[in-house]
Amino acid sequence: MQNDWKILITDYAWPSIEPERQVLAEIGAELVAAETGEEAELLTFAPMVDGILTCWKQVRESVIAAAEKCQIIGRCGIGLDNIDVEAATERGIVVTNVPAYCIDEVSDHAMGLLLACARKIPRYNQAIKSGTWEQNIGPTMRRIRGKTLGVVGFGRIARSIVPKAQAFGLTINVASPRTDPELIQQHGAQKVSFPELLETSDFITIHAPFTPETECMFSDAEFRAMKPTAYLINTARGGIVDTAALTAALRNAEIAGAGLDVLAVEPPEQNEELFTLDNAVVTPHAAFISEESILDLQVAAATCIVEVLTGKLPESVVNPQVLEQSNLRAKSLMKKKL
Repeated sequence: MQNDWKILITDYAWPSIEPERQVLAEIGAELVAAETGEEAELLTFAPMVDGILTCWKQVRESVIAAAEKCQIIGRCGIGLDNIDVEAATERGIVVTNVPAYCIDEVSDHAMGLLLACARKIPRYNQAIKSGTWEQNIGPTMRRIRGKTLGVVGFGRIARSIVPKAQAFGLTINVASPRTDPELIQQHGAQKVSFPELLETSDFITIHAPFTPETECMFSDAEFRAMKPTAYLINTARGGIVDTAALTAALRNAEIAGAGLDVLAVEPPEQNEELFTLDNAVVTPHAAFISEESILDLQVAAATCIVEVLTGKLPESVVNPQVLEQSNLRAKSLMKKKL
């Protein structure tokens, strides 16, 4: 099949984009890779492309406005905070994501951070490598079994962590305002209010999307409401946690510790005070990574592009209202509500 479709990939966090290239080649589409992914460069590519794939780079309104023949913007990931979905919808552009590619990896990583904090594994490791063989460093360790895990949000990853946490003997409470309590009960957990979750949890793990509603939902007041023996785990989005407030809470022992895979600014400044604290465990936004999950992501994201360009309806359209608009650019795409 020979077409003149061009697809721009703004950035990627894996060694090769050959899987995406192969998927797109099946319909004769050419994959063009940006060098920097910065706005000025994207603006030069935008007018000539039929689709855009993006990992972490910002696809702002200016780029979307310049992409006059673009039919689809696909996120190589789950969250959508780096895409101006509203601007895309206004211009009749379908936006997709890959919501199910790293469920095991992220829920495993969240449990790994929980265990690393609770068992002081990084602290012991660093002490030994610095020449100190000492067991009684840092806060007193407590048995995990019988403690309470508070889960913020109840999407696929949050649901996946429930049985893993239960295997360690944790009781699971969930704060998710829009989720039916019966659904939460079916997964062996119970629904509670956010204030109750803060007050009763020994560990809190965040699995909510980053939205105006969730931005800095963990700040000074929330840390003061938590137990001083509690740990915060975040593998969702850094902006959900107020970094300055968390740093102060850790420094002042308002909470026992934190395990973070995401930060509000990535990559962060190296002089960030958070990194000097023994009770903070930080990984570099790596929770999603495994050979299997990355390949799943690459193939699934590129397949969404193929489906839209060839008139098929992807399962992961995040702006379904665009399918009913008269200015829908994917004219061959069947219009129906998801």
